[in-house]
Order: sequence, then C-alpha cells, then structure tokens
Amino acid sequence: MPPETCPNCGADVPRRAKACPECGADAETGWSDSASASRLGIPQEDFDYNAFVHEEFGSPAPKPRGLRWIWWFTALILVLLLLVFWFGTF
Repeated sequence: MPPETCPNCGADVPRRAKACPECGADAETGWSDSASASRLGIPQEDFDYNAFVHEEFGSPAPKPRGLRWIWWFTALILVLLLLVFWFGTF
C-alpha cells in the first residue's frame, strides 16, 4: 500500500496508486520505511505564516498619502458645480 505522501517528492499519493503521480516513485525506488520527505524543506507544525510572508515578500508597500487633498478638492468642486446647476435652473 502506498504512503499518503510521496517520500521522494512530497506530493499527495492517491490510495491504491502503483506509483507517485508527480515523480513516478514506487515501492522499488522510494517507498521504503526508511525513506522520508524531510530533505524537501516542507514546514513542520511550528510553521509561522506571517514570518514566511515577511521573509518571502518583505514588509508591505507603504500606502501613498500625499494626494489625499486632491480628492477633497475634487469633491468640493463637484458640490459647487451641483449648487450652481441647481440654483441656475430656477
């Protein structure tokens, strides 16, 4: 019976499979009791997702804050145009 995880490549192995669907390992090439997937660098139970993301991608990009006033200015102009249109039609 094959293992749940291939000891050669770490892929999931379906039940009753004759060989690993990813690497082709079988009972003769890698499914022994002494084979293990520890050399693959697969994280164990103490895996910290936040530390992994920080290590892989660094800190998050800073949000731009310098153009906030443009939105307020645009909203003010739109309100003034609405008022001019509203009172200009009466």
